[in-house]
Amino acid sequence: MKVLVTGASGMLGREVAVALLARGDEVTTLQRRPSALAGARDVRGAVDDPGVVAEATRGQDAVVHLAAKVSFAGALAEFERTNVDGTRLLVDAAREAGARRFVFVSSPSVAHTGTSIVGEAAGVAQPARARGNYARTKAAAELLALGADALGFAVLAVRPHIVWGPGDTQLVQRVVERSAAGRLPNLDAGAALIDTTYIDNAVSAIVAGLDRAEQAHGEAFVVTNGEPRPVAELLAAMCHAGGVPAPRWAVPGAVARAAGAVVEKVWAVRPGRDEPPMTRFLAEQLSTAHWFDLRRTREALGWEPTVSLDEGFTRLADYYRNH
Repeated sequence: MKVLVTGASGMLGREVAVALLARGDEVTTLQRRPSALAGARDVRGAVDDPGVVAEATRGQDAVVHLAAKVSFAGALAEFERTNVDGTRLLVDAAREAGARRFVFVSSPSVAHTGTSIVGEAAGVAQPARARGNYARTKAAAELLALGADALGFAVLAVRPHIVWGPGDTQLVQRVVERSAAGRLPNLDAGAALIDTTYIDNAVSAIVAGLDRAEQAHGEAFVVTNGEPRPVAELLAAMCHAGGVPAPRWAVPGAVARAAGAVVEKVWAVRPGRDEPPMTRFLAEQLSTAHWFDLRRTREALGWEPTVSLDEGFTRLADYYRNH
């Protein structure tokens, strides 16, 4: 197939593009920075730029849309421009260009309203109730994309949950750096049970979604390793792989949520250079159970996770030893 992959400068988007190239697909990438992917055709620019999107979608059989504004802080308008307006533009352009498959890479946070998720399948995206500007706009974008599903234009959403792996700068690197500096607490003793997704499993699920789009269209599918573990155990494993001490102190979840609300207000006036140390959404994610039922995903996509968490942490430790 001729496949457009947006957001290929990020870890997950890059690995999806690599997997498609490896199996012989013709890959075009769309992102602000060069993808540096051998064999891919690069289109540089933003997904909310009509001219750039028209160029990128021309002649494509399928689109895998990963590009998004991902942050715990920021103005709502910035998220809407990339996540909602960009998705609308890309969907319309892909359909007009004759693409027959569209995979929207989403997040389980689109259906998370602040309470525990215990063994549930992919719920309906809820823009009005999702927590934080990222989740709200991704929820709106997912509904927009799925609403375009039609005969001859198969659309589905894949929701990988907390993707991590070697070279990850968004989660693992921040965990390691903050724990090394003594700035990473466990919330409520780190007892909340959560699912995560090793990078290889997230990639294979997205590729499976692309291949099964015409049979599994019109739905959202949650993707994880299917191995929920306490937050404290997951953070400790990442820290051990990175060669730093695990978090040694704890904060009540309610205190962290209150502190996150204050930090958000300060960040809105004087944003820092990195992500804020705490937000209400982050506090909820670290202190609330969220693990999922994968049976529908396995059935519809013909997919299984192939790399266990323990194997993933072994690979992560190898990466740190070699870098």
